[in-house]
Amino acid sequence: MDGFEATVAAIWRVEAPRLVARLTRLVGDLAVAEDIAQDTFVTALGRWPATGIPDNPGGWLWSAARFGAIDLLRRRDRQRDKYQTLGVSPDKVDTDMDLIVEERDMGDDLLGLIFMTCHPVLGPEARVALTLRSVGGLTTAEISKAYLTSEATMAQRIVRAKRALTTAGVRFELPDRRERAARLASVMEVIYLIFNEGYVATAGDQWVRADLCTEAMRLGRVLSGLVPDNPEVLGLVALMELQASRLRARTGPDGQAIPLADQDRTRWDRLLIRHGLNALSRADSLDGGRGPYVLQAKIAACHARASSLDATDWVLMAATYDTLSLVAPSPVVELNRAVALGMAYGAAAGLALADQLVAVPALCTNHLLPAVRGELLHRLGRHQEAHDEFQRAAALTDNEPERHTLLGRARDCAGHDTPHAGVG
Repeated sequence: MDGFEATVAAIWRVEAPRLVARLTRLVGDLAVAEDIAQDTFVTALGRWPATGIPDNPGGWLWSAARFGAIDLLRRRDRQRDKYQTLGVSPDKVDTDMDLIVEERDMGDDLLGLIFMTCHPVLGPEARVALTLRSVGGLTTAEISKAYLTSEATMAQRIVRAKRALTTAGVRFELPDRRERAARLASVMEVIYLIFNEGYVATAGDQWVRADLCTEAMRLGRVLSGLVPDNPEVLGLVALMELQASRLRARTGPDGQAIPLADQDRTRWDRLLIRHGLNALSRADSLDGGRGPYVLQAKIAACHARASSLDATDWVLMAATYDTLSLVAPSPVVELNRAVALGMAYGAAAGLALADQLVAVPALCTNHLLPAVRGELLHRLGRHQEAHDEFQRAAALTDNEPERHTLLGRARDCAGHDTPHAGVG
């Protein structure tokens, strides 16, 4: 890709979500809005090499796109009803376009698009794919590569998601205050799902996918800018930035996973840590700052502030997990609480809780439970049992670097090597 193409691609990555948002508000259909936006981009690619990139490329793209939208509205069978809805006479469209598309706060448009792509009528996978495509500006090829599926399969998933929104009559709008709180939870869930897939890939030959983490953090910052006084959104941003600060230290030169205890903390990104702690401080200063994302950010902050594994405030972390288990109870939270209890009060305390989770259906086929039990058993000197648990965990994961690490821990049990505190 030459310099011109790279510049245009960067412009499109920034401008596409806003363009699609404004077009969706105008034409009332996400799929149609994306088609118009793509046509506009093709037009730009045809003209800009000769004319040069405009001083205001976003304005140029919107000017071209809105006339494409006008043409579409004219061709619609029920165009007169549409014009009446917009409050404009059909014969005045050319001269009164500003009445149709008023210069309102662009943030409202982008927030409306995020609420639309993350609508609960869609399943989690569909919400993630559509958000990355429409709000993140990623291509279908980029999304399919990130989620280890074919481009055709991902394209079908996105098309079905758009069709589901149309069938359900989901409109482009900002929900009222009461519904917005519930819908915002779905938006944050989608963003964190994207981040987690980058932080610990569920399958494949890569332990982390930093590009997905970066995209999730960008979406989180966009959301924070749109709802700046929401403590949970700030908590989500803080959580992602604090966790992402460890990305460079989580893998070795050949891509192998490096457990938290073995990470070179000088490689942790201090700038991301500072940003994350600042966001957490802002969340703490707001009313209602005790939600699950804020609490998880507090746990991540315990790691970020510690100079070593032993210097970590495990007692504070365990207490925070106690609160999190009440605010947002889940098997995974209980499993993480077992790890914190084991570090704060001894491996036996952690194992007692982990043993209670063996029969939980959600964890029966999850590699995390045997991995945690393996660490705790190893610390208690029950090395053969620990070996078996690590072998079981390795068989359950679909991620190759993670499997390699777990098999290594199984070998450690035979040699009684120094225990770890999991992979962080």
